[in-house]
Amino acid sequence: MKKGIAFGKINFNVSKSSENEKNEVVTGFGKFGRTPIQEQKEIEEIADDLESQHVQEVMGIKNFGKKAKNFNINELMEQAKKTAQELQKNKKEQETSEDKSQDNTHTVTEPTSSQSVEEEEDDDDLIGPPIPPNLHDKPDTNTKKETKDDKTEQKDEDSYDELSDSDDEELSLEKRIPNSHEVEMHHGTKAVVALAVDPSGARLATGSIDYEVSFWDFAGMDTSMRSFRTLQPCENHPIKALQYSATGDSILVVSGSAQAKVLDRDGFEVLECVKGDQYITDMARTKGHTAALNSGCWHPHIREEFLTCSQDGTLRIWLTENPKQHKAVIKPRQKGGLKTNPTSCAFSRDGNTVACGCYDGSIQMWDHRKNYVNTSCLLRDAHQNQAEMTSIAFSYLGSYFASRSNDETLKLWDLRNFKKPLNVFDNLFSRYEQTDCNFSPDDAMVFTGESLQRNQKEGRLIFYNTKTFEEAAHINVTKSHVIKAIWHAKLNQMFVGCGNGVVKCYYNNKRSLRGAKLCIVKTHRKKQSMEVVSSQQIITPHALPLFRQEKLRTSKKKMEKDRLDPLKSRRPDLPITSGQGGRVAASGSTLSSFVIRNLGLSKRVNDEQDPREAILKYAKEAEENPFWVAPAYKKTQPMPIFQDNEEGPTDAKKQKTTEN
Repeated sequence: MKKGIAFGKINFNVSKSSENEKNEVVTGFGKFGRTPIQEQKEIEEIADDLESQHVQEVMGIKNFGKKAKNFNINELMEQAKKTAQELQKNKKEQETSEDKSQDNTHTVTEPTSSQSVEEEEDDDDLIGPPIPPNLHDKPDTNTKKETKDDKTEQKDEDSYDELSDSDDEELSLEKRIPNSHEVEMHHGTKAVVALAVDPSGARLATGSIDYEVSFWDFAGMDTSMRSFRTLQPCENHPIKALQYSATGDSILVVSGSAQAKVLDRDGFEVLECVKGDQYITDMARTKGHTAALNSGCWHPHIREEFLTCSQDGTLRIWLTENPKQHKAVIKPRQKGGLKTNPTSCAFSRDGNTVACGCYDGSIQMWDHRKNYVNTSCLLRDAHQNQAEMTSIAFSYLGSYFASRSNDETLKLWDLRNFKKPLNVFDNLFSRYEQTDCNFSPDDAMVFTGESLQRNQKEGRLIFYNTKTFEEAAHINVTKSHVIKAIWHAKLNQMFVGCGNGVVKCYYNNKRSLRGAKLCIVKTHRKKQSMEVVSSQQIITPHALPLFRQEKLRTSKKKMEKDRLDPLKSRRPDLPITSGQGGRVAASGSTLSSFVIRNLGLSKRVNDEQDPREAILKYAKEAEENPFWVAPAYKKTQPMPIFQDNEEGPTDAKKQKTTEN
């Protein structure tokens, strides 16, 4: 056979080259050129071997136990997706089979891959934190579907919140009210018309028409139930409204003045809103309110924003960053276009609506996200005209709305159909402009206070069912008016302000948390005064008069005796009287004598002598030995000529002489 023409053997055999490289023994300086890049696994294995050899040389141990297993997250995610898709397919197949056959058959599916079985077997060998269940743990498809009995068993193992909700559904409305125990706190002697509890339920603030605001700390109080601070933030103006901010770090104080104030948690002033110019008729041109405030509240979600309404016919939105000028002005109007005074205001629970109740009986609402020119909801004849609307409140879910007025009614509204009230609760006498209404935390009840009439003896807090509109329960609070009431959702406790200066706290011993329950456990202890030291009296009847102690039978005699002692009674200095003696006379009664004695001159100056004569005594000595004044003016001044009184006065004019 003929041989083909070849230009030399050109081969590229990867297997041979790799085998040759493995068999080569590197000696000396090694070989030149680029070393082949090894795979990452081989490098890790070599590093592990070197590390284990080094550890064995130093400590005699190869390793410290089992190695941590490495996982590839991408592979696990893909595997989880595949299993989820297969489960969905199996569910669809089961649903179709159940529809066809009456008997409940349960399909059984096998594990999708062998890797899951290996991972379950190797769970004991794993070191470190477990893998998230959505990546590693696949749902067992071998288990059958849950029956109704299994579902009820799982419900029994739910959280505490779900248990409490289920218990509330079983309990009647009257039993949901936390009024099994009560605690009484004394603010003063006058009506408590403002109440505020911070969102956490740790502190309570009360305001009254006696100009004072009291702060109560439940964690620091004992059974004496005393406030830790009482102050007058607005001087001689009654407090009309108090409210803690959404974060609880500041409190809004609305008083009878035209300027609202913001205090911190300890009662120190943070800011004061500016007062407007009362001579400007257009209220939008002024920077603040010009008349007394009626109400105010914080925005539920924006921490720096709050709302106030005043008798100048405006609502103003403020920011804590700029108290020198309002953010926005809202002007409620009557039917004819004239201004009307808003007597109460509130934000909705989501903060998107600003609502106010006016003196003409109308309820007006604006959208917080738009300009406040046109109302979003307007109801003219909501309550009686010329009667103050004392309170408006939104439900927690936001669908219901309650309004309270001095026309002795409480009305419940549905915001989805705002033309007519759902129900009118009448015969609720209200004496104060701050009588409020509110909803229970589950919106099942609406409650309000009632003022005393002539024949009544006790003020009541009345609860109404929001579904059946019947009276669910009432609490006889005290022998005075019931003005303010707050049902705190977190504490599950109720705080009621009364007309006699008493604040009552109602709670349930089992279903309420913290709050007033912290105070009852602590006993009131009187502080021991360490300054008073009792000295024992030693009776020595035969002692010498110098060492004999005087026996005082009563403390009154001792006080009278100490009163005569100028040191013990700390008698002030006696006033200056005429004559010699006294503080000034000791150092000189005149200014000259005082200066001379303080200069350190030893000679005593007689205050009765003439100072001119006393100075002229030294005239001769001053002429002979000039030391102070004369040398300074010797060259410039002429010779002085003094008048001599002995010769008598000279004529004012020189007599003319005639010459013959």
